[in-house]
Amino acid sequence: MKLFTFLILFLNSALGFGQEAEFSLKESTIKFPKTKEGEVVEHVFVFTNTGAAPLIIDEYSVACKCTKIVLPKDPIMPGNTGEIKLTFDTEGKYYQQDRTVILAMNTRKKTAKLRFKIFVIPREE
Repeated sequence: MKLFTFLILFLNSALGFGQEAEFSLKESTIKFPKTKEGEVVEHVFVFTNTGAAPLIIDEYSVACKCTKIVLPKDPIMPGNTGEIKLTFDTEGKYYQQDRTVILAMNTRKKTAKLRFKIFVIPREE
């Protein structure tokens, strides 16, 4: 009887381990067109939860306050898509900019990266 109970518990926990969220992006890197300093550019990254559990993106980190991210407020259910809105303020930025956003989430890898590139044309003085 103990062996039977052990097998039931083992199989139940083994099957439960595969229940994870998976983050799948259509595009992880985007390139904005050349932009004049002082303009604000935006992009929406579309992703899908290809896993078997709800996907939660709880926070993000960026190098400066010029980059803002709007994350989904609710968990993304398996098979559903979501959006992450990125805004970049070019004020005080010059020439080639290559930025990375780190997302924290409940997937096996725990993080994902979004990247964008933009050439900012300096304002004439």
